[in-house]
Amino acid sequence: MGRAFVYVILGGGVAAGYAALEFTKRGVPPGELCIISEEPVAPYERPALSKGFLLPESPARLPSFHTCVGANEERLTPKWYKEHGIELVLGTRVKSVDVRRKKLLTATGETISYKILLIATGARALKLEEFGLNGSEAENVCYLRDLADANGLVNAMQSCAGGNAVVIGGGYIGMECAASLAINKINVTMVFPEVHCMARLFTPKIASYYEEYYQSKGIKFTKGTVLSSFEFDSNGKVTAVNLRDGSCLPADLVVVGIGIRPNTSLFEGQLTLEKGGIKVNGKLQTSIDSVYAVGDVAVFPVKLFGETRRLEHVDLARKSAKHAVAAIMEPEKSGEFDYLPFFYSRVFGLSWQFYGDNVGEAVHFGDFSGTTFGAYWISKGHLIGSFLEGGTKEEYEAIATATRLKPLVEDLVELEQQGLNFALTVSKKPQPTPPIEVSHSTSGLVILEKPAYAWHATVGVILAASIAGFAYWYGRRRRRW
Repeated sequence: MGRAFVYVILGGGVAAGYAALEFTKRGVPPGELCIISEEPVAPYERPALSKGFLLPESPARLPSFHTCVGANEERLTPKWYKEHGIELVLGTRVKSVDVRRKKLLTATGETISYKILLIATGARALKLEEFGLNGSEAENVCYLRDLADANGLVNAMQSCAGGNAVVIGGGYIGMECAASLAINKINVTMVFPEVHCMARLFTPKIASYYEEYYQSKGIKFTKGTVLSSFEFDSNGKVTAVNLRDGSCLPADLVVVGIGIRPNTSLFEGQLTLEKGGIKVNGKLQTSIDSVYAVGDVAVFPVKLFGETRRLEHVDLARKSAKHAVAAIMEPEKSGEFDYLPFFYSRVFGLSWQFYGDNVGEAVHFGDFSGTTFGAYWISKGHLIGSFLEGGTKEEYEAIATATRLKPLVEDLVELEQQGLNFALTVSKKPQPTPPIEVSHSTSGLVILEKPAYAWHATVGVILAASIAGFAYWYGRRRRRW
């Protein structure tokens, strides 16, 4: 038993929804596209799980956050997929993939063939057992990666109102879940091995601001240590968390956010893997021409930095999905994927955005005792990264534009003094339009839309002057003849 489609999207996360919308915009006929997902629901906006879904009042629930509302586009409900003739194969695990024969085998024994495969398998949450620890099966130990996890966490939160929660991890999931737990009036302690929260992105100064804010909301921090074991009651529920530094924290609920790992196992030995993900080119095409990869699982060229990277963020999932579909449908017109790395978060009344890369020397600006502040990262004399808390739409757009332009920075002290005004000024400067190079051919005038460099201009001036001189001389000779 089997089915055949022209296009198959493997994975039902954010990228799958945005890819489906792009396919329909580009005129894919009904019956040609299929989405295969282990989850039993149509693609949805995953960020909602750690934000609106966990709120005690007016929590977000499906169908309100199906894709593609995260980018202010159409909301793709199950009805939408049916109306557009897109097959949703939900609650289905793919057992194996043969990229040479262009076939997938599901756990139920069904074979699904394709002409083009778009891999959007995303990533899975790292489990404690992968670090030699037990306890993930306890009903009050929670992860947060999909809708089932979110429902489990909500149930656990409701059963321990006013109790104690321990959040293991100081990254995205840890920070956002800790905020939601505190809003639900649960006592929260965050535990992580780094010297400060969000260590992969925040500078110590930026981290200090958020840690102090969290502490003002009653959240405690235990830094520089890790979980060593749990204590359980007779029903198998966790009652306490033992840390490597010897301390013990009472726990009615434990949330684990210790990172993710890309889902690449189906393609090991078949596609080129690199840096933990699937390597793709500027078209998001893998080492097999008929296979593309997007989102968390893709290792792609970041043109801005001249190197390949694997990035984990919803913005990349959305944009890479759309670009991959463009490359599939119109390869000659799609161009290379030119992505500006972007991360953001919203917790309590705070909201920050980051663009670019956080390497080099950090230059802080703004009022760290107030609500608006930020930082630039300078490497080799150029601005390559920007962070802003509490900005307006215009200000966030300005730091994004400035980061993409990578302006020269000669004086770090002056940059600090200018602060946000530096990005605002740079972003408003008119950018030079590449000059049009004109040449002649036997068929007439040819206009080439490419930069005419200085030596081209010099040669052009000399040539024009020579032609003019020759024409003048020739004209005088003709008159004499």
